[in-house]
Amino acid sequence: MLKLKFVVLFAIGLFLAPNFAHAQGEAAVPFLLVSPDSRAGGMGESGVGLADNAAAIFWNPAGLAYLRGSEVQLTHSNWLPQFHLDLFYDYLAYRQYIDDIDGTISAGVTFMNFGEFIRTGAGSSTPIGTFRSFDVAATVGYATKLTESIGLGFNFRVIHSRLSDKPTAQEQGSGVATSISFDIGAMYRPQELDIPFIGDMGDRVSFGANLSNLGPKIYYIDQEQADPIPTNLRVGYAVRLFENDYNSLTLTNDFNKLLVTKHDSTTQADPFYEAIFTSWKSIRQINFSVGLEYWYGEPSDFMFALRTGFFYEDPAYGNRKFATFGAGLRYDLYSFDFSYISTSLVGGDINHPLAQTLRFSLSMKWGEQHESVRGFPRGI
Repeated sequence: MLKLKFVVLFAIGLFLAPNFAHAQGEAAVPFLLVSPDSRAGGMGESGVGLADNAAAIFWNPAGLAYLRGSEVQLTHSNWLPQFHLDLFYDYLAYRQYIDDIDGTISAGVTFMNFGEFIRTGAGSSTPIGTFRSFDVAATVGYATKLTESIGLGFNFRVIHSRLSDKPTAQEQGSGVATSISFDIGAMYRPQELDIPFIGDMGDRVSFGANLSNLGPKIYYIDQEQADPIPTNLRVGYAVRLFENDYNSLTLTNDFNKLLVTKHDSTTQADPFYEAIFTSWKSIRQINFSVGLEYWYGEPSDFMFALRTGFFYEDPAYGNRKFATFGAGLRYDLYSFDFSYISTSLVGGDINHPLAQTLRFSLSMKWGEQHESVRGFPRGI
């Protein structure tokens, strides 16, 4: 039969080639790190300080504390198009503010399809059947404001990974694994912030932090071969640089660090509660992303947006480097957004598996969307 270890490494490597021996490849179920929405995807994949729509479940659940009303969002992407395989990514998110609990509840489902694999007999290349592989995660969350300026959010997640459908050769595991994880996010949106030579930035700047995927290791074969899930720290900010009745311009900036420690290929990884501290080996392991979003139009009527951004990862720790572009349309309750990844425009590898990745998102909002004095940025 097809060796299960090969399937596991293949699925992980597809996400994070070419250097999965470094930071990202040290963790299982890397689909949990994929940016889920086209809006932030078009802004260099930065959103922890913005987090003002249903995708805040991923970027920073605390951002939901500042929202009102309801929203449902769906994203689809044919993932890693350079491989020309049947890989696709879907994300469904929902949020709802509830007066009685003075907070927002949320739910999301993330699905990554790896496609169909051919099963062969032990010691033989003769096909004896096929099976499909996929990863899926279901998330529920709650967010509330501690003060007028500080929000806090929590997520609980169940992760199910199906890399094979039955035991392989003499291996103990079936190729199917299930685990859980937690997220905790914080948001600070000062009502008053006087900056020398600039003036009052209150209600124009937002700071966020999100510690995600805290949870036990996951294993497909046996506990001795368990791998950590991708515990991740993301911090950043968003600044509304300009706004008038019809125009607004917002800057976002994220710093991202995978909190996984795996000393070499023969030793087990540290548990997540230790790796939070032991994974800080080099500042070069921190990814950097920046984005800009321009809106034109009247919030109560038709609006359109243009977005761009840049993502950088050190060559020694993954070497992802790409520019992003995106656009959005918003009319009444409905929104449509798309984003595009380009590696060639910033001197990256034109054959990188992320090159030419497109994402499409649809969303619908209803009810009052935010408190009038806390709306950030314009147009949410």
